[in-house]
Amino acid sequence: MSSCPSIRSRSWQRVDGIDLIRGLAIFFVLMNHVNIRLLLAKVPYTQGIPKQLVSSLVWNGQFGVQMFFAVSGFLITTISLRRWGSLNRIRACDFYLMRVARIAPLLLLLLIVLSGFHFAKVGGFVVSAKQGGLGRALISALTFHLNLLEARRGYLPGPWDILWSLWVEEMFYLFFPVACLLFARRKLLLPLLCCFVMLGPFARTVFTHGNEIWQEKSYLGGMDAIALGCLAAMLSSQVTFSQKARKVVGSIGIGLMAFILCFSRTAYRWGLGNLGLEMTVLAIGTCLVIIGATQSEWKAPRLLSPLLGLGQRSYEVYLTHMFVVLALFGIFVKLGKPMPLVPVLFVTTIILAAILGDLVARFYSEPMNRLLRQRWGDGPEKLGSAVTRDNEVSA
Repeated sequence: MSSCPSIRSRSWQRVDGIDLIRGLAIFFVLMNHVNIRLLLAKVPYTQGIPKQLVSSLVWNGQFGVQMFFAVSGFLITTISLRRWGSLNRIRACDFYLMRVARIAPLLLLLLIVLSGFHFAKVGGFVVSAKQGGLGRALISALTFHLNLLEARRGYLPGPWDILWSLWVEEMFYLFFPVACLLFARRKLLLPLLCCFVMLGPFARTVFTHGNEIWQEKSYLGGMDAIALGCLAAMLSSQVTFSQKARKVVGSIGIGLMAFILCFSRTAYRWGLGNLGLEMTVLAIGTCLVIIGATQSEWKAPRLLSPLLGLGQRSYEVYLTHMFVVLALFGIFVKLGKPMPLVPVLFVTTIILAAILGDLVARFYSEPMNRLLRQRWGDGPEKLGSAVTRDNEVSA
């Protein structure tokens, strides 16, 4: 039993709109990481394809992460509001235990596996001395500053590199309950979150001082989307939109997302990229879609079931997909990098990454999540879950 008492909350069914966004986000990440491997191997597979189509299919990985951030902020705030009634009543101890139960089991297993691959000198997993070696990578991964290490010493191997986004989130959530307790009652939480939103574009431009890695992976550069997700949850909890208003809100959100994801080159020509605003526009669009989807209880057509499933396992797929990417790409290289197999490489990677993520979730991360919550909080319904058992919604 936790020493911090918890408040029982009602269950909350999964929201198809949120799972669809997460599925789309992880799809973009997978496509991007396969694309990077192909480019590093100098496989000219994009020749003859319209540049915007290439950008939309294989260069939206960073946008996918921004969508994850917005969803995460919305879910964390919604779960906290349902659990404690208001953010100024949040119980920091339970909040942190909730995060540990969800994040730690798979993360620690991943770090053990990555360490083993490093010692075995498996290609694509070895952390070089220039990057600080294995010990430095482990310390940075366990103390929320792997992204800072990369900004100073260069990119870590792919399976390590993906952890940067996790630490942007966890650094935000490290202070989130403290900020709620200090500022929510005084009605200062809203201005604080708005400050994060306003600082985001500057963090991706002015504050980077020309460091391309920090431009992508700075803390503040991702926290604006998380803050927008928090604001969207606060708004949605206070205002119930009419059916017509929900359609308008959702349509505007879809339009903003489609503009950034499908017409990114136009957005850059308009100067949004140079100003760091394209990520902000995408996060706003994502939040509007989330509000419309949650309040309308929209159900996705069966055709989108694979994407929904991918979204439901997005955390597990995200942390494990590089094993699939590197393995399949190694086979592709051994076969002589045949161009006709490039589409097969993309499709197979997505399918196998989804299967691996589902297996990891079913047989390890979800059982461990439930076990820890039951041990610390007397059941998953009492320690931060949005719903119980198989319908659980996690940030």
